[in-house]
Amino acid sequence: MVRRSGFAQRIVLGLALLSLAGVIGLSQGSAVAQKSDLKAPADWVEEIERIFIRSEDCKQCHDRHYEEWKGAGEQTPALKVFGRVDSALLHGSSLESPVFRTVLGVWLQTSPTTDERRRCLSCHVPSTTIFPQHTEKIVAQVLAGKPQVEGIGCASCHLINQVVETKNSPPSFKIEPGKMMYGPYADPEENLVHPAMQSDLYRGANYCASCHFDKVKDVTQRDLAGEILQGTVCQDCHMEPSTGSSTSRHGSMTRAIGRHGFHGVVIPGTLIKNRNLQAEWMPRVDLETIKSASAVEGMALVKIGSLPHSFPDGDPVLKQFYLVLTAKDAQGKVLKEETKQFGLPYDKILRGPIPDPFIKGGHTRKVPFSLALPAGTTATLIEAVLNYALIPTPDPALKKKYLATLATDKEREGAQKIFDEYTQPRLLTYRAKTL
Repeated sequence: MVRRSGFAQRIVLGLALLSLAGVIGLSQGSAVAQKSDLKAPADWVEEIERIFIRSEDCKQCHDRHYEEWKGAGEQTPALKVFGRVDSALLHGSSLESPVFRTVLGVWLQTSPTTDERRRCLSCHVPSTTIFPQHTEKIVAQVLAGKPQVEGIGCASCHLINQVVETKNSPPSFKIEPGKMMYGPYADPEENLVHPAMQSDLYRGANYCASCHFDKVKDVTQRDLAGEILQGTVCQDCHMEPSTGSSTSRHGSMTRAIGRHGFHGVVIPGTLIKNRNLQAEWMPRVDLETIKSASAVEGMALVKIGSLPHSFPDGDPVLKQFYLVLTAKDAQGKVLKEETKQFGLPYDKILRGPIPDPFIKGGHTRKVPFSLALPAGTTATLIEAVLNYALIPTPDPALKKKYLATLATDKEREGAQKIFDEYTQPRLLTYRAKTL
C-alpha cells in the first residue's frame, strides 16, 4: 500500500506539474499573442497591403532588386557631394526619409487643404491614389517617424499600367489594383505568387515623367528629345544596365536588366564615356550687357542642352535656384551684387497649378538684371553664379512654428541639420565677362 500510495502521489504530482506548465504555457502564449497584437498592423494598413504587397515579400524572389531599391551601400562620398546625404532621397526611403518628414512637417504649418495633402502624398505614397481615405493617418505616422505602410515600393511601380492626364495632373500615373504585376519583359516567368504582363510603358520616358514631370519637355512623349539622346529613355541612364535575371531563381546571365537604385548623376561611367552627354548635361550661363556710367544692365541667358533635364535632383517641386550677379572694379572690389531666387516658398507649394521649373532641357531662360553702381566707381567685370538648393529655406516664423511641434531637443537638432544641409546653395555653373 505504501509503495502504491507513493506511486500515486508521484502520478498526482506529475499531473499537477503538467497542468501548471500548461497554464504557464497558455499564459505565456496569451502574453505573446497580446504582445504580437500590439505590433500587428491596423486594419487600414492591412487593407492597403492586400493590394500593395510589401517589398520584403518581393525580396524572397527579387532579392537583388530589393537590395538596390533599399539603398544598400549608399554611404559614399560621391553621393554626399551631390546632396544625397544619408540616402534620404532614395525611392526605398520615400516615407522613412528624415528630409521628407521635415519638409512635410514645415509645409503642414502652412495649413494645406485635404486635397493638397493627398496630392503631396500621391507620388511619395502611390497607394493613396487608390486609398485616399487613409491619407491623414499616413501623414500622422510620417510625422511620428513610424510609417507602417510603404511609400514607393515594388508594387507601387509595378501596378502602374497607364499614364493619363487628369485635372490634377501631375502626377499622371494610373494604378490598376489587383494581383497582376506589370513590367518590361515580353516573356515573364510563370510563378505561384503573382501573374505578370508586359507593358510598353516601362520602356518609356512618360512612365518616369508621371512623377518626375519637370524633367522632360512633354510628359506624354515616350522618347527623349534631342539628337544626342535620340531613342534614349530615362531608364537607360537611371537604371544602370546589367545582365542576369530579375529573380534569384536563375543566376545565369540570361538577359538585360536594369538596376533598381535609380541613381542620378553619380551612376558609374555614364557621363565619363559620353562626352557629348557631359556637354548637354551641364547648365551654362551667358551674359549680354550694356554698361553706363551709373549701372550695368543686361540679360543673363541660362541654358541647358538637349538633355531633357531641369538639373539637379529628381524632385519637381521643391528645388530652389539662385542666380547671383556681381559687378566688380579693376581691383576686384565688389561694387554691387544682386541675387535672384527662383522656386516656390512653402506656402505656395501645391497651391494651384505647378509652375514650370526654372529651366527645362533644350530651353533658354532669360533673366534681366540692372546693377546700380556707387557714384564715382567704374565696373570692369561682371560675374554670374548659378547655385541651387534641394529644398526651400523656411522663413524664421514658419521654422520656429515647426520646431515647436517636435517633442525633444534631439528631434529639433535633427531637423536643424536637415535645414543646414539641404538648403545650402551648391554651385551649378559660373560665368565672368569683362566690360
